[in-house]
Amino acid sequence: MTAPDAGRGIWDGEETRTFTGLPRDSFRILHVSTGNVCRSPITERLTRHALADRLGDPLWGGLVVESAGTWGHEGAPMEANAETVLAEFGADPSGFTGRELLDEHVIMADLVLTATRDHRQQVISMGHSAGLRTFTLKEFTRLVKAIDPATLPPLEEGLVSRARALVRAAAALRGWLLAPTAEADEVFDPYGAPLPFFRSIGDEIHEAIDPVVTALTGVPART
Repeated sequence: MTAPDAGRGIWDGEETRTFTGLPRDSFRILHVSTGNVCRSPITERLTRHALADRLGDPLWGGLVVESAGTWGHEGAPMEANAETVLAEFGADPSGFTGRELLDEHVIMADLVLTATRDHRQQVISMGHSAGLRTFTLKEFTRLVKAIDPATLPPLEEGLVSRARALVRAAAALRGWLLAPTAEADEVFDPYGAPLPFFRSIGDEIHEAIDPVVTALTGVPART
């Protein structure tokens, strides 16, 4: 299941964002890698798949998931090995086209999750007060695991409220909970690599996404 393309709407400049075809109260997750043909498409579609698995709703209670690349191949298809990996997880790779990261993507995002620390720095250097809502994927996972779910708003208050609280809590922990190594927060680039390496990257991304989606939704993965 994939989100409707109406998810790529227009920011109205107000404190609460408005998007064509979306509820006014929405939470936008942006995955960033280099070319937007390998890591970030895998992360985008695995996140969508995990949300759909837990919630079933095409718009997942106002959560919108997208991706872009710092050197994005605008309009390019996903790498064939990335499509294969997604299909093996049961996720839908169809209809994807690459995008170059633009200011508007960062402005509209409530949470930016990057493949590497360099990507994170590039996003932050674009400005738009992105620092407190930009993490590497593995960094965010590590921080989320340390957050007590009981401190987050209950699901009855909505997924958007819960997601915003999760980002604030993760940002508050960042200076206190450090990675064991610099590489621990990175997802390496499989571009041009054989399928087995793509599968290993897919496994890394899937493992990182699972606790994040569980924290966002309050619903564990099906066993």
